[in-house]
Amino acid sequence: MAVQAAEHDGIHLNDSLENPGLISPDKEDLSRVLIVPFSGRIRGGMRPGKRIIVMGIVDLEPDRFDISLTCERGSNKEDLQYDVALKLTARFNDRQFLRIARVSGKWTEEEASTAYFPFIPDQPFRIEIHCEHQRFRIFVDGHQLFDFYHKVKSLSSIDTVRIQGDLQITKLG
Repeated sequence: MAVQAAEHDGIHLNDSLENPGLISPDKEDLSRVLIVPFSGRIRGGMRPGKRIIVMGIVDLEPDRFDISLTCERGSNKEDLQYDVALKLTARFNDRQFLRIARVSGKWTEEEASTAYFPFIPDQPFRIEIHCEHQRFRIFVDGHQLFDFYHKVKSLSSIDTVRIQGDLQITKLG
């Protein structure tokens, strides 16, 4: 699978030429491509049945990290006001795993986390975001934590995954 990485305004952009899913970097490019903050293309956009898997390790003294699915291709990159179909935020100070969306420049009401906070400093994790017709289902380490109903109705326009914060990415799929 071919992967191209380019630096754009301090954010690493990745583009997959052949992979129909999210990028899977070549082994030799792994350390260069999976740098946080990370931005990678979702080839063909989201659709029911598609899933995004993020595997990583939480930093030793984390404050927070974010994983976002965004609609960037048709957006004006100058103002960075692209739609955010789903933004997951793990906040360690109050042990919250939050979700929110931004549509037409306006943030929706933030949805609070479940009673269970699945992330531990300096430990690995696996987040799966399953796209269904009406919602995303979010799993952490095999446990379903919550659903997030679609705010962005055109699923195929959800074309980018962005990851930032206090974590290391070990694998994307």
